[in-house]
Amino acid sequence: MMYHRSVLLRESIDALAIRPGGTYVDATYGGAGHSAAILSQLRDGKLIGFDQDEAALANRIDDPRLSLVNSNFRFLRNFLKLHKAFPVDGILADLGISSHQIDQPDRGFSTRFDGNLDMRMDRRKGVTARDIVNKYSEEALASLLYKYGEIKNSRKLASRITEARREQTIETTTRLREIADTCAERGKEFKYEAQVFQALRIEVNEETEALRDFLTQATEVLKPGGRLVVISYHSIEDKLVKNWFRSGNFDGILQKDFFGNLIVPLKIINRKAIVPSTEELEENNRARSARLRIAEKIIK
Repeated sequence: MMYHRSVLLRESIDALAIRPGGTYVDATYGGAGHSAAILSQLRDGKLIGFDQDEAALANRIDDPRLSLVNSNFRFLRNFLKLHKAFPVDGILADLGISSHQIDQPDRGFSTRFDGNLDMRMDRRKGVTARDIVNKYSEEALASLLYKYGEIKNSRKLASRITEARREQTIETTTRLREIADTCAERGKEFKYEAQVFQALRIEVNEETEALRDFLTQATEVLKPGGRLVVISYHSIEDKLVKNWFRSGNFDGILQKDFFGNLIVPLKIINRKAIVPSTEELEENNRARSARLRIAEKIIK
């Protein structure tokens, strides 16, 4: 089974504008598809790959130009300094969950399988989806389901979850789906379940916090003129990326200097997000919600 099929591969590699002798970062190494494409365009350059999931280490490419870091990309700056790869010419991050993670029932990411409520991308971490579902207060559950899953009746679902766990601990993805379906609109159960799983996955892995840390550090470690390329998959992360690219802050508030010039660290390359072609969508269902954004560090 293929570990993972890279989304928007050609478009993202083109967006990096790779120089053969440059230093680049693949912040989400995964199945190594993007990394392999970057290495194919390097001559005597360097590539630093990041992935917090230890399963990705099995995909390590045997190439002396590659250094692979088993850590979350929110620690980008520290590891680049450790590997003496600072500053860099370009950074690529594919924020989506990998096909491999989805297709492993014991990881608990997918609504398609019965499995343990885990959802940790880094299995060295302690908090699982099971912990959240069974230990968070009803109010806290409602808040995260609304914030990260955009579930309008999150209070109702949180109430159903707390009622169910009083009778028996919620252990599996199947049991959680059964509870969620009682709150879903008829005929839209699958979409509703996906929203629930998304919310829990984001909470377990602190994805929004990690993304904020990453974008801030990525901008800092880029050389002037260097490219930052990000592929996002849902509106929550895409809004953070879009606001940061546009304004240099996560609220999207534009700031100007005394002369009325915008104070921003990046220049947006593509005003409109690049989306997968019809052909790619037919071959890779995972690509259906992908949005690629490109920015360049402003030369001062």
